[in-house]
Amino acid sequence: MSTYILGIESSCDDTSAAVISDTTILSNVIASQKVHAEYGGVVPELASRAHQQNIIPVVDTALKRANIHKNQISAIGFTNGPGLLGSLLVGNSFAKAMAFSLDVPLIEVNHLQAHVLANFLSKKDVDSPKPRFPFLCLTVSGGHTLLLKVNDYFDMQRLGGTIDDAAGEAFDKAAKIMGLPYPGGPVIDKLAADGDPNRFQFSIAHLPDLDYSFSGLKTSFLYFVRDRLKENPNFIQENLNDLAASIQHSIIKSLTNKMIQAIKQYDCPDVVLAGGVSANKGLRNAMQDVANRYHRNLILPTIDLTTDNAAMIAVCAYFKYQKKEFTTLDAVPYSSQN
Repeated sequence: MSTYILGIESSCDDTSAAVISDTTILSNVIASQKVHAEYGGVVPELASRAHQQNIIPVVDTALKRANIHKNQISAIGFTNGPGLLGSLLVGNSFAKAMAFSLDVPLIEVNHLQAHVLANFLSKKDVDSPKPRFPFLCLTVSGGHTLLLKVNDYFDMQRLGGTIDDAAGEAFDKAAKIMGLPYPGGPVIDKLAADGDPNRFQFSIAHLPDLDYSFSGLKTSFLYFVRDRLKENPNFIQENLNDLAASIQHSIIKSLTNKMIQAIKQYDCPDVVLAGGVSANKGLRNAMQDVANRYHRNLILPTIDLTTDNAAMIAVCAYFKYQKKEFTTLDAVPYSSQN
């Protein structure tokens, strides 16, 4: 008999609900908030208000697309952190109320673990490879950059992470400097396809061990563009593709350098990407080159499972359901990763 998990994700600015049967996706509905684009970043208060408007229709749509009744749900999983507290509270409260009304287990999910476990999701009639334990995973998003050795579903050893800004923040900051719309990462990736990645050089932090730093790279890019604009007010427009390609190359170089170090230190046959920035074509290609060079298997989530979505929350909840790791109604959301 199948286990049906309803997943709810509301950690930032996307309201999402999904239904899975064991690890197979039946539905995965996402309501995005476009209001933040004009502010150049997510406004927490606006995000939480939009979640309140979206949560009921999104959950209803997810159940209808999955073609199941709410009474068939085995458990409800929800993001409890890290994320924006106001946004998390909406999903937290709704999941608690629905689980209580249906008398089904409630399961809290760590957003970062869910990004990793998204690689274990399946789609109907699609045969996709799954990672083998232990594996190395680079989790890259707007708020997090983590290098992990994943020994089991919930045994994730932190090998390194950013000491300041995340790689996704570096993409968005560079885009803002160039006058590009938010979110800037996908725009840079598209422009970079027609640019020369070696045209301009930017500083890459060389930290010991497997930690990252992107604040210096952002500053280097800011000062470089500022100085060139003094000489030529049209510098950005005349060199947009090369600028995008060069800054993307620098960010990706920082990410792949640490992965190479990890590959040399740990005997893991599979290398995995996770998180929103894992949709970046430049990063995917660079990681494939690394995997080929060091004879590793690269496993990538499908593009729709890279960004924040409830299917990844549901699959994380599914593995917890198997272990009967349930949550009480007094679960409190948390904003940052401990």
